[in-house]
Amino acid sequence: MVPLLLVLLLVLVLFGAGFALKILWWIAIVVLVLWLIGFIARPRGGNARWYRW
Repeated sequence: MVPLLLVLLLVLVLFGAGFALKILWWIAIVVLVLWLIGFIARPRGGNARWYRW
C-alpha cells in the first residue's frame, strides 16, 4: 500500500511540475513579445523609453 501511495504522490508532483513549467513557458513568451513590441515601437527620441537598459 505504501509503495502505491509513493508512486501516486510522485505522479502528482511530476504532473504539477510539468503544468507549472508550461505556465512559465507561456509567461516567458508573453514577456518576449511585449519586449519586442516595446523595442520596435519605441519613440525615436533618446530618453523617452518605457524601460531603461
